[in-house]
Amino acid sequence: MSFEITMTSDVVGLTKIAPVSRRGFMSATAAVAAGYTLAAGPVRAEIITTDTGGLQAGDARIKVGSEEMPAYFARPAGDTGAPVIIVAMEIFGLHEYIKDVTRRLAKLGAFAIAPDYYFRKGTDLTKIVEVKDLVPIVNAKPDAELLSDLDATVAWAGSQGGNITKLGVIGFCRGGRTVWEYAAHSGTLKAGVAFYGSVVDPANPLWPKSPLQLAPDMKAPVLGLYGGADTGIPVAQVEQLKAALEQNKKTAEFKIYPEAPHGFHADYRGSYRKDAAEDAWKQAEAWFKKYGVLS
Repeated sequence: MSFEITMTSDVVGLTKIAPVSRRGFMSATAAVAAGYTLAAGPVRAEIITTDTGGLQAGDARIKVGSEEMPAYFARPAGDTGAPVIIVAMEIFGLHEYIKDVTRRLAKLGAFAIAPDYYFRKGTDLTKIVEVKDLVPIVNAKPDAELLSDLDATVAWAGSQGGNITKLGVIGFCRGGRTVWEYAAHSGTLKAGVAFYGSVVDPANPLWPKSPLQLAPDMKAPVLGLYGGADTGIPVAQVEQLKAALEQNKKTAEFKIYPEAPHGFHADYRGSYRKDAAEDAWKQAEAWFKKYGVLS
């Protein structure tokens, strides 16, 4: 089976973006030193960097069965009652962009945690430089295991003083799909925000139902943020999901940025679109406030 056939819609969107000039991008050595993945292409020199001032941030280990799952967290320093927001990463692993997003959420008052749920493969995804080498690893992650890992992350956050009665989830690319999946799974989730998450899955016995198929099961309101120029996730599919949710009387809203490609929020990549990214972040913050995750 060819790489093209096995690629999911989110990966198609990642790889089919108009090539960018190498001007304005870091060298590969500098990008790796800064903690960014190279699999997504050259890393922009003008990246967003969020400091840890006023925060407690760092690495953690979360018990999952007989193993320990690595994670990165950030929370307001000294705040033991902060709302909890899970950060669902892209296919590229727990690299600096995801960590920075975690700190951005902490600056908004959240106890944000990004679990590295691909850890069982024994491969550091951030060190892989070709998307085609990532795809078999991330596509082999069973949904049942993924959802269990997220439940364990929530439990860990509660054990660390996080307020899990105010639980949110935000995800990007494959993590956007994870948001939809978790919203159909968790009875305690207050709200989710999905950045360009896949709507329809290719055949994969490890993924029993796609977000579209799970529309009747959604238990929490989700905001979907998509690019009109996404080459992997057509607007028509997004409209299908919207219609299915409306038919099942589920709470969801969508915003489509007409000129934005897949990955428009990823400020480290050539797909970044500043206006769309900044507006989408404001929409996400407002959504979490609307549904009681953030105050």
